[in-house]
Amino acid sequence: HPISKSLQKAYGKPLDRSRVTDIEEISGHGIKATVDGHKVAVGNAKLMRLIGVEPIECHSVGTVIHVAVNGEYAGHIVISDIVKPTSKAAIEALGRTGVKKTVMLTGDAKAVAEKVAGELGVDGVRSELLPADKVNEVEKLLGEKKKGEVLAFVGDGINDAPGLAYADVGIALGKTRTDVAMEAADITIAGDNALLLPATYGLAHRTMDVIRQNFFVSVGVNTVGLLLGGLGLIPVIAGAVMHNASTILVVANSLRIFFYDMHDSKAN
Repeated sequence: HPISKSLQKAYGKPLDRSRVTDIEEISGHGIKATVDGHKVAVGNAKLMRLIGVEPIECHSVGTVIHVAVNGEYAGHIVISDIVKPTSKAAIEALGRTGVKKTVMLTGDAKAVAEKVAGELGVDGVRSELLPADKVNEVEKLLGEKKKGEVLAFVGDGINDAPGLAYADVGIALGKTRTDVAMEAADITIAGDNALLLPATYGLAHRTMDVIRQNFFVSVGVNTVGLLLGGLGLIPVIAGAVMHNASTILVVANSLRIFFYDMHDSKAN
């Protein structure tokens, strides 16, 4: 999990995982475990209240990780949310490609979510969501879309898997994406560069253009060959040549997709 990786990096020392047992993950809340015989709970405010511990409110803006030991509140850690430099550019690029609306669905606190959403320039934000809440929001967005419109959901974690599976198109993005997210998604992008999203959108459109071109070339050439052969205007061998020529044209045209410049499309 990205939060776990951030905490491990900040600790900066080797971890003795044998000290930790009875690990229990509570989706959308955090984790509980036994460390050196002590009951430890680490997660958000919802987890603290779930175990009967009242968390202390944090006035710093960021992802707040509350810690309780043996049923008593021990403190909290704040992880600053740094927006990736490519994220805002990706949102702008998606808008130029024709994406009408972008909504951020997150389990983060409202203050953090609104701050990040403002920096990114998204059209809407829903915060403090559990995995089931994300699915409900996806259902609402599906109900709001017009005929012919498509809803895409982008995520990387276990909590995003239901939304990835329920949307019209699910996209697993990032190096930290989980196996569950990749399994639920229709598309997997192996990279943290958010500009790969509009680039993938452009590649999809290029692919559909090539498919349409291939259809008309194949049907057109073969139809002409059938008509000319049926009318006796060309010999049978010429009709066979035309048929195979159309196949070669379709394959050659399809190869153009391999030369699609993802980096150039990201800049556009």
